[in-house]
Amino acid sequence: MGRHASSSERSRGSIVLLSTLLVLAIAGWLSFDFLADQLRASGCDSGLSINVTAAPDVAGVIEKAATQASEAEGEGCYHVNVTGRDSESTAESLVLSDGGEPPDVWIPESTMWLQHAQNKGAWDVPVSGTSIASTPVVLAVTDDTAGSLGWPDETPSWSQVIDADEENFDIGFTDPVRDPASLSALIGIKNLAESRSDPGRAYTSLLRRLSPNTVQDPAELFGKVPGQGTTDETLDAFPTTELALLRYNLEARTANLVASYPDETVPSLDFPYTVLPGTTGQHRTAAKDFLDRLRAPGFAENFSAAGLRTPEGEALRDRAQLDRTTAEAVPRGTVPRPDDVRQLLNEWAGVNLSARVQVLLDVSGSMAQHVPGAGKSRMAVTLDAAETGLNLFKPTTEIGVWLFSTNLDGSKPYRELLSVRPVSEHLSRDSVQVLRGVANQIGGNTGLYDSVLAAYRDATENWEAGRINIVVVLTDGKNAYPAGITRDELLAELNKLVDPRRPLQVIGIGIGPDVDEAELSEIAEATGGEAYTTEDPAKINEVFHAALSELLCQPPACKPDAGR
Repeated sequence: MGRHASSSERSRGSIVLLSTLLVLAIAGWLSFDFLADQLRASGCDSGLSINVTAAPDVAGVIEKAATQASEAEGEGCYHVNVTGRDSESTAESLVLSDGGEPPDVWIPESTMWLQHAQNKGAWDVPVSGTSIASTPVVLAVTDDTAGSLGWPDETPSWSQVIDADEENFDIGFTDPVRDPASLSALIGIKNLAESRSDPGRAYTSLLRRLSPNTVQDPAELFGKVPGQGTTDETLDAFPTTELALLRYNLEARTANLVASYPDETVPSLDFPYTVLPGTTGQHRTAAKDFLDRLRAPGFAENFSAAGLRTPEGEALRDRAQLDRTTAEAVPRGTVPRPDDVRQLLNEWAGVNLSARVQVLLDVSGSMAQHVPGAGKSRMAVTLDAAETGLNLFKPTTEIGVWLFSTNLDGSKPYRELLSVRPVSEHLSRDSVQVLRGVANQIGGNTGLYDSVLAAYRDATENWEAGRINIVVVLTDGKNAYPAGITRDELLAELNKLVDPRRPLQVIGIGIGPDVDEAELSEIAEATGGEAYTTEDPAKINEVFHAALSELLCQPPACKPDAGR
């Protein structure tokens, strides 16, 4: 693709040589650690120990420091138990215990994971820590594609990669909700769009380009590098970290990927050392002492040997040649504020059409009424529409179903039928059959107000950034529950719960002549949502499809701001 073969081969030869040497160095370092752990007895006889959970990329280095701490003798020594664990699982365990012993210290890949844990419900987790290392976010570009953009004479920039021929150039992406490197890449892409003549249109176009090739696991992107033989689908570029790209090239023993560095600084992964709130007394003192060990000047070479940079972005002297960049340092960048992260992820959700949907399904007695011309009950046609509606969502969209009428869970007029799970999981299990079984559970009156408030509260507490969060109410009537709250009380509570930074809409879908359109509209509009009604229950499919199609076409995908 327009490359100078002889120059490329010379460059590749030197890189392979350096790569081989670094592989041997890393292998020797890891082997030494393993033998040291097995053959040396600890010099510390203290009963004090702290638990450190670290991202896999840095766990090996942390283990080396833990060994040194456990070998120390005298008063004040302690043991360190290190567990390498992916940050998504750790974040979830901090929200809801998985039965294991909680860590005293958490070291995720990025400060953005701390924010993510808080968004998921781990309210006491700090949103910042002390960086102990860093690795820049880069675009991994295949060597053939880089050659067409001028490499090895010049390293392609992000703007060159992003502006490459769209028809013949595929860019992969990892869901930024799960991958902080891709979230950083979104920041860089938005920065690029801001320099264009029409920033809004340019940003929307770039997001749409990334959406079709989005995966859930970063490892899937490396599996699509040409020549790996793992898939018929190949990619020309994708965001990752410098560390991941380096390790890939070392393991492949060839320079298959070239690192493209951003035109403007984007947040690097900063590996924040975070002492969790439950760590107190001697454990907290030991945790702070262990941080000092990791930050000691003499220990920095261990991070460098593992392919990481210093917290400030400094690299080994020969890393510049190995990574195809003339910069000896890559600024770490500023971690975005939580509100800015939420905005980025909401913009991504609008294009990626991934949602978190809480469905509230009316099972009151009137849903058993026959629908003229349909040969089915109101409940049957509603369930048909709901099942068809699943096809509007991506497999990654999460959906849960609650039922409501009266006295479904003791005195509560609502209860959960299906917990919130990805559509792909619902379809692979017996969820559709469970949903169909609702036809045999009809009865009672319509406890609409209490049920909407409970569902909205639950969805607020479990709100997820990077998804379109909505509550869908399917009903054939109006509130008929004198023991419950009034409409004014419902609207007042909704007004308290609504948060523009965490958008959550109620979408009302009413069928049949008994629906109070004004009531349903007032409830939906209080949250920024809309109501869709029809007197003919046989038209539920049309209404359901119209409501969700309108909802899932959100800014910046289908409703760009005026003037953009």
